[in-house]
Amino acid sequence: MSHIIEPKSHLIDRVKLPFSYDVKRMREEYLAMQLPEFIYYSVLQLRAPAHLVDTSLPFPPPADDYADGSWTDWLNTPELEKSPYLKRIIEEFQAHTKVTLVRILRLEPGSEVKEHTDPTLALHIERSVIRLTIPIFRSEEVEFYLNNKPIPMKPGECWYLRLTDPHKIINSGSTERVNLTIDMIPNEWIRNIIEESI
Repeated sequence: MSHIIEPKSHLIDRVKLPFSYDVKRMREEYLAMQLPEFIYYSVLQLRAPAHLVDTSLPFPPPADDYADGSWTDWLNTPELEKSPYLKRIIEEFQAHTKVTLVRILRLEPGSEVKEHTDPTLALHIERSVIRLTIPIFRSEEVEFYLNNKPIPMKPGECWYLRLTDPHKIINSGSTERVNLTIDMIPNEWIRNIIEESI
Protein backbone atom coordinates (compact mmCIF):
# COMPACT_ATOMS: atom_id res chain seq x y z
CA MET A 1 0.00 0.00 0.00
CA SER A 2 1.49 3.35 -1.02
CA HIS A 3 1.38 6.47 1.11
CA ILE A 4 1.42 10.03 -0.12
CA ILE A 5 4.20 11.92 1.61
CA GLU A 6 3.18 15.48 2.33
CA PRO A 7 5.85 18.03 1.39
CA LYS A 8 7.64 19.54 4.37
CA SER A 9 6.65 23.00 3.10
CA HIS A 10 2.98 22.17 3.73
CA LEU A 11 3.75 21.50 7.38
CA ILE A 12 5.94 24.55 8.10
CA ASP A 13 4.44 28.01 8.52
CA ARG A 14 7.63 30.06 7.91
CA VAL A 15 10.75 29.58 5.81
CA LYS A 16 13.70 31.91 5.37
CA LEU A 17 14.75 31.65 1.73
CA PRO A 18 18.33 31.74 0.43
CA PHE A 19 18.00 35.23 -1.05
CA SER A 20 19.36 38.44 0.45
CA TYR A 21 19.18 41.97 -0.84
CA ASP A 22 21.06 45.24 -0.53
CA VAL A 23 19.21 47.08 2.23
CA LYS A 24 20.90 50.41 1.48
CA ARG A 25 19.80 50.36 -2.17
CA MET A 26 16.26 49.29 -1.32
CA ARG A 27 15.99 52.09 1.22
CA GLU A 28 17.39 54.69 -1.18
CA GLU A 29 14.84 53.78 -3.84
CA TYR A 30 12.01 53.67 -1.33
CA LEU A 31 12.90 57.12 0.03
CA ALA A 32 13.23 58.49 -3.52
CA MET A 33 9.54 57.73 -4.04
CA GLN A 34 8.78 60.67 -1.70
CA LEU A 35 5.56 59.11 -0.50
CA PRO A 36 3.18 61.29 1.50
CA GLU A 37 2.68 60.95 5.22
CA PHE A 38 0.07 58.41 6.18
CA ILE A 39 -2.04 57.33 9.12
CA TYR A 40 -1.90 53.76 10.41
CA TYR A 41 -1.31 51.71 7.24
CA SER A 42 -0.32 52.52 3.67
CA VAL A 43 -0.03 50.41 0.51
CA LEU A 44 1.85 51.32 -2.67
CA GLN A 45 1.42 49.03 -5.65
CA LEU A 46 4.59 48.38 -7.64
CA ARG A 47 3.00 45.75 -9.89
CA ALA A 48 -0.74 45.68 -10.44
CA PRO A 49 -3.50 44.44 -12.78
CA ALA A 50 -2.71 45.73 -16.25
CA HIS A 51 -5.93 47.71 -16.69
CA LEU A 52 -5.18 49.69 -13.50
CA VAL A 53 -1.70 50.64 -14.71
CA ASP A 54 -2.65 51.35 -18.32
CA THR A 55 -6.18 52.72 -18.33
CA SER A 56 -6.40 52.36 -22.13
CA LEU A 57 -6.59 48.58 -21.64
CA PRO A 58 -9.99 46.93 -21.24
CA PHE A 59 -11.14 45.46 -17.98
CA PRO A 60 -10.55 41.71 -17.91
CA PRO A 61 -13.65 39.54 -18.22
CA PRO A 62 -15.20 38.21 -15.01
CA ALA A 63 -13.52 35.09 -13.66
CA ASP A 64 -14.92 32.20 -11.68
CA ASP A 65 -11.80 32.12 -9.52
CA TYR A 66 -9.53 35.09 -8.82
CA ALA A 67 -7.30 33.23 -6.37
CA ASP A 68 -4.26 32.46 -8.48
CA GLY A 69 -3.80 35.75 -10.31
CA SER A 70 -4.26 34.24 -13.78
CA TRP A 71 -7.46 36.23 -14.37
CA THR A 72 -5.54 39.24 -15.69
CA ASP A 73 -2.20 40.43 -17.00
CA TRP A 74 0.05 42.28 -14.59
CA LEU A 75 2.20 45.35 -15.28
CA ASN A 76 4.87 47.30 -13.43
CA THR A 77 3.69 50.66 -12.11
CA PRO A 78 5.65 53.88 -12.80
CA GLU A 79 7.04 53.72 -9.24
CA LEU A 80 8.66 50.35 -9.96
CA GLU A 81 9.96 51.46 -13.34
CA LYS A 82 11.77 54.34 -11.60
CA SER A 83 13.35 51.96 -9.06
CA PRO A 84 16.00 49.91 -10.90
CA TYR A 85 17.16 47.81 -7.96
CA LEU A 86 13.65 46.89 -6.80
CA LYS A 87 12.74 46.17 -10.41
CA ARG A 88 15.74 43.86 -10.73
CA ILE A 89 14.60 41.91 -7.65
CA ILE A 90 11.18 41.39 -9.24
CA GLU A 91 12.68 40.44 -12.60
CA GLU A 92 14.79 37.73 -10.93
CA PHE A 93 11.57 36.03 -9.82
CA GLN A 94 9.78 36.75 -13.11
CA ALA A 95 12.50 34.82 -14.91
CA HIS A 96 11.23 31.68 -13.17
CA THR A 97 7.53 32.14 -12.40
CA LYS A 98 4.58 34.50 -12.89
CA VAL A 99 4.79 37.46 -10.52
CA THR A 100 1.41 39.06 -9.87
CA LEU A 101 0.92 41.71 -7.19
CA VAL A 102 3.97 43.56 -5.81
CA ARG A 103 3.54 46.15 -3.06
CA ILE A 104 5.26 48.33 -0.52
CA LEU A 105 3.45 47.95 2.83
CA ARG A 106 3.97 50.65 5.47
CA LEU A 107 2.89 50.47 9.10
CA GLU A 108 2.92 53.61 11.22
CA PRO A 109 4.91 53.74 14.48
CA GLY A 110 2.83 52.60 17.45
CA SER A 111 0.34 50.77 15.23
CA GLU A 112 -0.91 47.22 14.99
CA VAL A 113 -2.40 45.06 12.27
CA LYS A 114 -4.99 42.92 14.01
CA GLU A 115 -4.81 39.15 13.74
CA HIS A 116 -6.29 37.87 10.49
CA THR A 117 -5.84 35.23 7.79
CA ASP A 118 -5.39 35.45 4.01
CA PRO A 119 -7.32 32.47 2.61
CA THR A 120 -5.39 32.05 -0.67
CA LEU A 121 -1.79 32.81 0.35
CA ALA A 122 -0.19 29.41 0.94
CA LEU A 123 1.49 26.59 -0.96
CA HIS A 124 -0.96 23.93 0.17
CA ILE A 125 -3.99 25.74 -1.28
CA GLU A 126 -4.91 24.66 -4.81
CA ARG A 127 -4.90 27.53 -7.35
CA SER A 128 -3.29 29.93 -4.91
CA VAL A 129 -0.61 32.55 -4.99
CA ILE A 130 2.16 32.74 -2.43
CA ARG A 131 3.63 35.89 -0.91
CA LEU A 132 7.29 36.50 -0.24
CA THR A 133 8.20 39.22 2.26
CA ILE A 134 11.38 41.31 2.22
CA PRO A 135 11.68 43.84 5.08
CA ILE A 136 13.15 47.24 4.09
CA PHE A 137 12.75 49.18 7.34
CA ARG A 138 12.20 47.25 10.55
CA SER A 139 13.22 48.22 14.06
CA GLU A 140 13.72 45.78 16.92
CA GLU A 141 10.35 46.97 18.25
CA VAL A 142 8.45 45.47 15.31
CA GLU A 143 7.04 41.98 15.76
CA PHE A 144 5.34 39.88 13.10
CA TYR A 145 3.44 37.03 14.75
CA LEU A 146 2.38 33.93 12.84
CA ASN A 147 0.44 31.34 14.83
CA ASN A 148 1.25 33.42 17.92
CA LYS A 149 5.01 33.00 17.42
CA PRO A 150 7.25 35.91 16.36
CA ILE A 151 9.24 35.72 13.13
CA PRO A 152 12.73 37.28 13.37
CA MET A 153 12.70 38.83 9.89
CA LYS A 154 15.56 41.24 9.24
CA PRO A 155 15.90 43.89 6.51
CA GLY A 156 17.15 42.40 3.27
CA GLU A 157 16.02 38.86 4.10
CA CYS A 158 13.38 37.03 2.07
CA TRP A 159 10.71 34.90 3.76
CA TYR A 160 7.88 32.62 2.70
CA LEU A 161 5.05 32.75 5.25
CA ARG A 162 1.93 30.55 5.29
CA LEU A 163 -0.51 33.43 5.55
CA THR A 164 -3.62 31.26 5.56
CA ASP A 165 -2.71 30.89 9.25
CA PRO A 166 -3.50 33.62 11.83
CA HIS A 167 -0.97 36.46 11.79
CA LYS A 168 -0.63 39.98 13.15
CA ILE A 169 1.96 42.79 13.25
CA ILE A 170 2.78 45.09 16.16
CA ASN A 171 4.98 48.14 15.62
CA SER A 172 5.89 49.36 19.10
CA GLY A 173 8.78 51.45 17.78
CA SER A 174 9.13 55.11 16.84
CA THR A 175 9.76 54.50 13.11
CA GLU A 176 7.61 53.12 10.34
CA ARG A 177 7.88 49.50 9.28
CA VAL A 178 8.27 49.02 5.53
CA ASN A 179 8.06 45.68 3.71
CA LEU A 180 8.31 44.72 0.05
CA THR A 181 5.86 41.90 -0.72
CA ILE A 182 5.95 39.82 -3.89
CA ASP A 183 3.02 37.61 -4.86
CA MET A 184 3.59 34.86 -7.40
CA ILE A 185 1.94 31.78 -8.82
CA PRO A 186 3.85 28.88 -7.26
CA ASN A 187 5.57 26.49 -9.61
CA GLU A 188 8.12 23.69 -9.24
CA TRP A 189 11.04 26.16 -9.10
CA ILE A 190 9.83 28.14 -6.08
CA ARG A 191 8.35 25.04 -4.43
CA ASN A 192 11.75 23.35 -4.58
CA ILE A 193 13.53 26.40 -3.15
CA ILE A 194 11.10 26.58 -0.24
CA GLU A 195 11.33 22.84 0.36
CA GLU A 196 15.14 22.88 0.29
CA SER A 197 15.28 25.87 2.67
CA ILE A 198 13.46 24.14 5.51
